Amino acid sequence: MANPLIAIVGRPNVGKSTFFNKVAGKKLSITEDKPGVTRDRLYADAEWAGKRFTIVDTGGIELKSEDTMWREIYRQAEVAIETADVILFMTDGKEGVTSNDYDVADMLRRSRKPVLLVVNKIDNYAPDKIFEYYALGLGEPYAVSAEHSQGIGDVLDAAVARFPEGQEEDTDSLKIAVVGKPNAGKSSLVNRLLGFERSIVTDIAGTTRDAVDTTFEANGKKYTIIDTAGIRRKRSVEEGVEYYSVMRAFDAVRRADVCLLVVDSSEGLTEQDVRIIGYVHEQGKPSVVVMNKWDVIEKDTYTVNTFEKKLKQDLKFMDYYRSVYVSAKTGLRADKILTAAEEVYRNASFRIPTGALNDLLMDAFRQAEPPSFNGKRLKLYYASQVSVRPPFFVLFVNDEKLLHFSYERYLENVIRDAYDFSGTPIRISVRNKKED
Repeated sequence: MANPLIAIVGRPNVGKSTFFNKVAGKKLSITEDKPGVTRDRLYADAEWAGKRFTIVDTGGIELKSEDTMWREIYRQAEVAIETADVILFMTDGKEGVTSNDYDVADMLRRSRKPVLLVVNKIDNYAPDKIFEYYALGLGEPYAVSAEHSQGIGDVLDAAVARFPEGQEEDTDSLKIAVVGKPNAGKSSLVNRLLGFERSIVTDIAGTTRDAVDTTFEANGKKYTIIDTAGIRRKRSVEEGVEYYSVMRAFDAVRRADVCLLVVDSSEGLTEQDVRIIGYVHEQGKPSVVVMNKWDVIEKDTYTVNTFEKKLKQDLKFMDYYRSVYVSAKTGLRADKILTAAEEVYRNASFRIPTGALNDLLMDAFRQAEPPSFNGKRLKLYYASQVSVRPPFFVLFVNDEKLLHFSYERYLENVIRDAYDFSGTPIRISVRNKKED
């Protein structure tokens, strides 16, 4: 199940990015920080009061402007509102309420989403400084100073309290998001998977305009394909245009059980492909790298090996990747895609018995002792797999600071060598435990 989403919206220059950066900063627990698309700071995964969530920043909204850029920024704000569970409406406490604030407030009321009114730049709080904001009709204003980290906790307390609880998701079908750059062949691939041999069950618009959910049956199993717009590299001149399409594709990734990462084999793996794949990795989603347009590649006995060698080099941060080489146009090996999706989802859902996990890791510690730091050495007391999708392992040790990154990689490789976790990330965390 995807993390709840908090969207920050408001006029330009009210401090949305400052607030976002504070929430995404070191004072909160960032759940992931690895190579991927989120380095553009569209999204940040964070935790507050024991609840994980994703927060998204948006460009300033100028509803009355006819400028093309502002119209596009307004569209990306619309997407944030559509997909958000809670909306933070940011205003400027120094400038006061403006006509644009009233317009944005009207737009947010129509969304029927939980909205928190945040009055920023209140360095020295006094009730009279926020009194006029009640006129916006959005309830009690929250006075904050994002720059000085004042009042942010109160806003987050209120936001997480409004997260939806007990949502029932469709567990009958495997939700598969198809993502990638434009012209990689995503639509052709979707059409191939939804071919005449499949029985279309439903065709329902998804939660986002550019991502359409189509449920179908194949081989007696039920699937939901989430088709998305292509994710292009964001250039400064296209920032507003790209923002909303990227957000919608990212939302599809968050909602999916498995992601198909479609790559144009004739181009090879590009930097943008790696960024998209990196975002899927950060979200902890099992995935299949679909090397499409394989029919146009001149091949010999070693072609696949050459491509695999390049993939291993470019995807070093997720060397667990699973790949298939297909042609959506001709149907070459297209039947392997759903099989691979099922397998990586099954791997992501696998749970190692506690006894077997402890035996495995204790043997690993004996065979290769952790390095010593200042005369101290990491000691494992106990290990447990606490969750799945992705598999998450907690190691109880004498001192968590003694776990070096290289040794963590060693332990991950030990686990992967013993059990098939191909196609899915796994997470390892250490916690201190006093020796009895």
